[in-house]
Amino acid sequence: MSIYQQLLERDREKNPIKVGVIGAGQMGYGLISQISRIPGMVVGGISDIREENANRAKEFYLSQEKLNVQTIASTDYKEVIQSQNVEVVVDATGVPEVGANISLEALRSQKHLVLLNVEVDITIGSYMNSLFNSAGLVYSGSAGDEPAAIVELYEFAKTMGMEVVVAGKGKNNALKPNANPDTAAEEARAKNMSAHMLAAFQDGTKTMAEMNLLSNAIGLVPDKVGMHGVDAGLDDVAKKLDLKENGGVLDNLGVVEYVNGLAPGVFVIVKSELEPVDEELRYLLKVDSNHGNHYTLYRPYHLASLETPVTIAKAVLNQDTSIHPLGAPVSETVTVAKRDIKEGETLDGIGGYSVRGVLETHQDMKTNGHIPIGLISGKVVAKQDIKEGQFLTQDDVELDPSTTVWKLRALQDHMFSDK
Repeated sequence: MSIYQQLLERDREKNPIKVGVIGAGQMGYGLISQISRIPGMVVGGISDIREENANRAKEFYLSQEKLNVQTIASTDYKEVIQSQNVEVVVDATGVPEVGANISLEALRSQKHLVLLNVEVDITIGSYMNSLFNSAGLVYSGSAGDEPAAIVELYEFAKTMGMEVVVAGKGKNNALKPNANPDTAAEEARAKNMSAHMLAAFQDGTKTMAEMNLLSNAIGLVPDKVGMHGVDAGLDDVAKKLDLKENGGVLDNLGVVEYVNGLAPGVFVIVKSELEPVDEELRYLLKVDSNHGNHYTLYRPYHLASLETPVTIAKAVLNQDTSIHPLGAPVSETVTVAKRDIKEGETLDGIGGYSVRGVLETHQDMKTNGHIPIGLISGKVVAKQDIKEGQFLTQDDVELDPSTTVWKLRALQDHMFSDK
């Protein structure tokens, strides 16, 4: 039975899935609004640090919802997670430390967890996924985010017996490595989004984090630190993301990558060793014999939080995920200074003024002693002068061991220390 048919059945039984949403900003508000149109699903609780955000989302939701729903709104995320009106929690905050606390509270309260918080997932996801699995609960990234949309294409290709040589996304914003909330403010206002969030998109951190999450879920790695980020369209992406010996930019196949172009779409590049399959792919994809034996499967959109209800339903109805870590971390998004930082300065985190994230393999992170950007949380102080463009190590900064995300990351590092 399809997800939609199962939701219709829950609707007929008057037994809707009860959702709690933490974070009622752009993504959370869109999700909450959309649930009012979904059969067999209701919003039981909404939390945001800004009371007006939570109340605005609640009022709009109840004005659209046809069922008589008891929806609570609170600035205390624990009140929502612990509510009997909630059986699955959505983290739509995008903040590692907040996400770490939400994860622990959802686990303690025996609630499934769906993440629109890629930032916390790449920091402690391997550990939290293990804990949730052990408790018989679902820990999942969200459908609609690029990583899960790529996983759909990846598994589609693998199920057909194809080899996936590249999996990736189009970047929505031009790369501005030194972007900060001030430089992003005007565009953010025009787009009705947080300036910190837009800065994290522009400086590349969000793209790195998304490909990090994908890497941890399917096992493919970046070809080089930070990936290549070539300019490409649907007609030439397979040619450009090929081995150097074939005229492309890659040293290796089996990689995650992003391109400037194809946004807001996602893609996988596949190959077959079988001539009859090559012939059929050329025919079906309408390319000629000069095309080469790599083919691009492309989805031209991802609908962000509007697709999150698909993951919510999969978690509750089928105990299934849209994307989750394979096990130990495969890749990491590590911290790079985006300005000169003086000894004694306090660093802010993702989307701020001090640092940005760059993708590398987990092994390279360990070898180089680099710091996952999700650990730039709480009070992090420079121990010495740091130059713009420098990859940070613990010789450079004093991390904050009082934060929940630091404590959980320490446990994750211990759990997978032999990996």
